[in-house]
Amino acid sequence: MASTDQHLDYPGAKPAGQSPSPAETRAATAAGAPGAVAWGNSAPLALAGFATTTFMLSMINTGLVPAGTLPVVFGVAFAFGGLAQLIAGIIQLRTGNTFGGMLFTGYGAFWLSLWAIAEFFLKGVPPLQLGHALGLFLYAFGIFTVVMFAASLRTSVIVVTTLFLLGVTFFVLGAGNYGASSGLIKTGGWIGLAVAALAFYLALAEVCEATYGRAILPLFPLAKH
Repeated sequence: MASTDQHLDYPGAKPAGQSPSPAETRAATAAGAPGAVAWGNSAPLALAGFATTTFMLSMINTGLVPAGTLPVVFGVAFAFGGLAQLIAGIIQLRTGNTFGGMLFTGYGAFWLSLWAIAEFFLKGVPPLQLGHALGLFLYAFGIFTVVMFAASLRTSVIVVTTLFLLGVTFFVLGAGNYGASSGLIKTGGWIGLAVAALAFYLALAEVCEATYGRAILPLFPLAKH
């Protein structure tokens, strides 16, 4: 990316004036070696996959779309929210971005887990415990989101806000499922739509920077220079 101080890869950046480690020097040398292949920024793909799947599921949680359409969401969760985001996260790790790699592989695994649970494992849960099982699942990823939120405080206002609202979404939906509260599930759905909108905005900002060669949409960086 052209300006790492604004984006998801900032937490691993070196402060100005600090010399790179020997390992970083070797990696930089290898990247510039003849025949080396440069890796593109996979963040827009991961963000778009997360945003698309979150939007679809949130539309059902709010009641704006009938619940009978849920199987379509699981298909998208497997391919776009899951596999595509997982691959994008691995690419982020390959290019040295620990924060982006953990973020995208983690949420790629979330969507793959949701698909697998719905497809294979939920049928083994007693009917009276379905809400408890889904609540536990959502609470667990809510805790993961708190961890990522804490690690995001040197990225940007948009990233921090997205993760904060995502954490709220997980806990509200977890409580709604655990307590069989349709009101909480609808509330979580509306917050989820806000999360999807912010993730789409982040995807657009990242891909525009790649195509235009400069930052187009502001993300309001938080890092100190």
